[in-house]
Amino acid sequence: MTAPPPRTSDAEPPNWWQNIWVRAGAMAVALLLALLVTLVGIANARRDTALSQQRHSYEVLLAIRDFDVAMARAEAALGRFAISGAPTAGRAYFDHWALAGARLDTLTGLTAPDPVQRPVIAALRVLYERRRAELDAPARSAGTRQGWAALTAFDRAGRSPSIDQLSTLVDRVSRHERATLTGLSAQAERSGAQSDILATLLSLLGVVLSIVGVVLGTLAVRAVHARREAGRRADVAADRAGALELAVEARTRELRDANVRLQVEATTRAAAEAQLHQAQKMEAVGQLTGGIAHDFNNMLAVVLGGLELAQRRLTNSPKDVARHLDQALDGATRAAALTRRLLAFARAEPLRPEHVDAARLIRGMRDLLDRALGERIVVALTIADDCWATWCDPHQLENAILNLAVNARDALDGEGRVDIITTNCTVAADEVGKLAPGDYLRIEVRDTGCGMDPAVIARAFEPFFTTKPIGKGTGLGLSQIFGFARQSGGDILISSQPGAGTGVSLYLPRHIAEVAGPTISAPSPATRNGHGETVMVVEDDPRVRTSTVEALAELGYRPIACACGEDALAALRTERDVRLVISDVVMPGMTGPDLVAAIRADHPHVATIFVTGYVGDADTGDRLRGQDVLRKPFTIAGLARAVRTSLTPVEPAVP
Repeated sequence: MTAPPPRTSDAEPPNWWQNIWVRAGAMAVALLLALLVTLVGIANARRDTALSQQRHSYEVLLAIRDFDVAMARAEAALGRFAISGAPTAGRAYFDHWALAGARLDTLTGLTAPDPVQRPVIAALRVLYERRRAELDAPARSAGTRQGWAALTAFDRAGRSPSIDQLSTLVDRVSRHERATLTGLSAQAERSGAQSDILATLLSLLGVVLSIVGVVLGTLAVRAVHARREAGRRADVAADRAGALELAVEARTRELRDANVRLQVEATTRAAAEAQLHQAQKMEAVGQLTGGIAHDFNNMLAVVLGGLELAQRRLTNSPKDVARHLDQALDGATRAAALTRRLLAFARAEPLRPEHVDAARLIRGMRDLLDRALGERIVVALTIADDCWATWCDPHQLENAILNLAVNARDALDGEGRVDIITTNCTVAADEVGKLAPGDYLRIEVRDTGCGMDPAVIARAFEPFFTTKPIGKGTGLGLSQIFGFARQSGGDILISSQPGAGTGVSLYLPRHIAEVAGPTISAPSPATRNGHGETVMVVEDDPRVRTSTVEALAELGYRPIACACGEDALAALRTERDVRLVISDVVMPGMTGPDLVAAIRADHPHVATIFVTGYVGDADTGDRLRGQDVLRKPFTIAGLARAVRTSLTPVEPAVP
């Protein structure tokens, strides 16, 4: 009989419970693995975002630094432009200013997503436009060769509050970005630390999975694979983070090196510019002193030669003494005229405009022109019969015509023809230079000499510029005439071609009012036209004081000499018959204008005349405006006319 198969015990636990626990554990391990991988990805993404934002902050910092550097270089170039008037400096100013605008546009685009930086950049753009408007004035003045006006406008722009406001906004943008960069660096470090922790957890999970793999089999293989994959990703992330850190460090080092190079370059450039500026000043001073020394030596040679010949002929040939003294006087007069030219060029002597009959003045210069130009130069005057009068300083007009004639003589190389032509002309708007529409008298000095090319014409009005050899000219002639014409409300134009001669046209505004008597009169010998009137002379220089007192005595007046303003006021308390006070302008203690103000307060009946050779102070020059002024050096005839005019009562106008 066959035995039955063994029966399964009812108490034996079924295998499906184990399968459930195994599956549940595998699922839990898989979920944990997925969670860790997700967290690692999030940490890496945060670190990448922080690094990207760090790069953006570096770009903003670079843009704001480039904007600040471009603004500084633009203003430095404008300063050089205002000082030298060089076109290269002007182009450098406009190039740097345009570069600053481009950097500001870049900065605007970079900060557009930032709500904090947007209003700051908008305010920075407003200040940029305001600063450009402030710098337009010195740029235009420098572009038109108005050196002093350009320097004044540039100095005023240098004290504008917009400079500090610009610096404040630039610092504000930089501080905000540095603070942002600090926060992003901390965030990147935290993300890296989290990534490292998660990588450590993944490694621990791999170890756990390896231990569990002995029991779970397939799950262990998957866990090991997941651990290796997680480790690889962590290494890639770590390598990428390290590479980014190295890149940031390298970029920071490059920025630091670039900043050092910029500082060195700025220092070197500033030193080079200072040396160039000093060299230009010394060159200009050398040209000026050489030309002045040449002109003064010629004049002093005439003075010394005439005086020495007069001294030698005093006993043997008295008739020749007067002729030699006239020659010495003519040389001294020319030296005084050169001094007036220098003062007028330096704007130290204000113009004294009056009604001028230009036709009478030019005809009266005929002998002077013949002597100055020489016998081999033919001077042809073409004066219109109805030549208009003008309103200007007659001495400056005479000097201008003489200067132009001498330049024409030099262009002719001492032989040829010089034409002086006057024309009445009506100028329309924008027809002649910057002249306003109206009636003008045109005085043209024309020669048939060597002419000038466009490059020389462009620089003809620059101070100290001359094409003459060293020691043959000061380079002040045309620049002084240019300043005289502009100050008189007119202008000056040059038309010339190489080999075809040159024509210089001086435009002066027409003056309608009629005046009685001649405008310009030739000096006449002084006579005794005084009748014992008491005249007080206030002069701190004893030689000038003695000379003036002797001249007044020679003219028939009773002079009283005072060395200072205080002595003059004391003398006026005892001298009741003083009719006229002749006072120097610049004196120790009380100045001439102060003395005259005190005299007019206590002695309103006393007439006054100022005597000066230099009016350098702007305030003093304003106080002399409208007063009777006798310029040093003066002749006895000039002193006689000034005294006679001051002592002659003004007749009331007949209605």
